[in-house]
Amino acid sequence: MVTRSLLRPLLDAIVLVAVVTLAWQGLYEYAGDVALTPPLETVSLALDLLGSARFWPHVRETGLAVAQGLAIAVLGGLSIGLTLGIHRLSGEVAEPILVALYSIPKITLYPVILLIFGIGMPAKVAFGAIHGIIPIIIFSMNAMRNIHPVYLKTARVMRLGPLPLATRVLLPAALPEVFTGLRVGFALTLVGTLMGEMFGSQRGIGFMLMRAMGSHDMATIMSVTLLLVLFATLVSVALLVVDRRLHRFG
Repeated sequence: MVTRSLLRPLLDAIVLVAVVTLAWQGLYEYAGDVALTPPLETVSLALDLLGSARFWPHVRETGLAVAQGLAIAVLGGLSIGLTLGIHRLSGEVAEPILVALYSIPKITLYPVILLIFGIGMPAKVAFGAIHGIIPIIIFSMNAMRNIHPVYLKTARVMRLGPLPLATRVLLPAALPEVFTGLRVGFALTLVGTLMGEMFGSQRGIGFMLMRAMGSHDMATIMSVTLLLVLFATLVSVALLVVDRRLHRFG
């Protein structure tokens, strides 16, 4: 049973990789070198890029920006979301406003961010945090709303104070849905940071992509994109595994 449970996801992953590779090769045969590089060549270029000394300073720059943006999004999102979830009236008033803000294309805000923060690390951190914070707020707010009433009744019977109520009842009960918000927030913060680097930075993975696009360097574009996709996929899969376990035992 254990072998089958491990073998099935592995086979699914192999089939998915094979299908994507064949589709990629087919697109390359159709579009040619102007638009794509072939799969095997792109993998080779990506490995060469990983061994290049010029690549890692850009990785460190982007990693630092994503970490800072995600920290701001998580701390701000949890603080605001949990507060709005506890105070139901405030949450009902704020939710449509948050949804409206979330629907605004964030790229329209980038000129304002550049004027406030200038070109460099602060601007892309802010842009990443703006992308990630609203989903975390919404998920955290709904997590507090959806806590089963029996937990709150039990806490009142046990006469728990505010701090024990928060740490022993509210946070454990809300954690599965809160973590889902964190998973979504990570993905959007990464996207926002890369966009910030593309339009207002002189270092980072997004800057590398923008410079390669300007010179129509398809080898760099494809190899960097492949590495980004692999990184985002690995992190997302790891977070999804934790997310499912929390929902299973939550």
